[in-house]
Amino acid sequence: MIAGLDIKDIAELALLLIATGALSGFLAGVFGIGGGAILVPVFYECFRIAGVPLEVRMPLCIGTSLAVIIPTSIRSFQAHYKRGAVDLSILRVWWLPIVIGVVAGSVVARYAPERLFKIVFVCVAYSAAARLVFAREGWKFGDDLPKGPLMRAYGFCVGILSTLMGIGGGLFSNLLMTFYGRPIHQAVATSSALAVLISIPGALGYIYAGWPAAANYPAVAALQVPFALGYVSLIGAVLVMPMSLVTAPLGVRAAHAMSKRTLEVAFGCYLFVVGSRFVLSLVGGH
Repeated sequence: MIAGLDIKDIAELALLLIATGALSGFLAGVFGIGGGAILVPVFYECFRIAGVPLEVRMPLCIGTSLAVIIPTSIRSFQAHYKRGAVDLSILRVWWLPIVIGVVAGSVVARYAPERLFKIVFVCVAYSAAARLVFAREGWKFGDDLPKGPLMRAYGFCVGILSTLMGIGGGLFSNLLMTFYGRPIHQAVATSSALAVLISIPGALGYIYAGWPAAANYPAVAALQVPFALGYVSLIGAVLVMPMSLVTAPLGVRAAHAMSKRTLEVAFGCYLFVVGSRFVLSLVGGH
């Protein structure tokens, strides 16, 4: 027995996490999303099986997801950048508001109740699912992205919501850029760069936010060093990262070589199912 699990259970969890890493890396390349929308729900089930208490389970999922996103998003950004698809002007405007938003989200994560993370995840997942499944070319906020304070406010919102949801920010930036008439391939490529800005300070913030958790739950091995640092599970990250790095460039290749409509609909349906899973846990109180 290790951490309350027998060898068979551990092997099954390990295989699930490796497969999840492959899928999240591929989607990080295709959608520029960082893979967090895939990782968080899977981590949630794995940590539930591992006996992580409900009070700290969701932030542990989100912190671990952000840690995994770091190398995946860097690999995805490099591949998109080589194709000349990244809009660097947006990065220059958004980098500081996004970092401020990430810091604010990390502070909230230290003191917020577990339900808040689920509520944020559900609201964003449902909104993104509707956009992906039902959006048409006529759905626009304007012909181009705004200038000045509104643009910086968008960056701050991308940072704080991504940190509370455990994603690389691609869902938000993709939605914004496409609603303002930017080509989907450019939106995906630029979002992969934003994921780098969000994931690094975000993961460090969750280490800080979750540092007291090990002392508060000394009987939970999954929260103790060397299995975890704060709200970042080192076991989960180590199992997921390698395959995500392998498959991220494949996702980039797919994004630039084929129509994305079928993949958008499939991913939108997945977000709806995942969001509904958390709605049930909110309603049921577990």
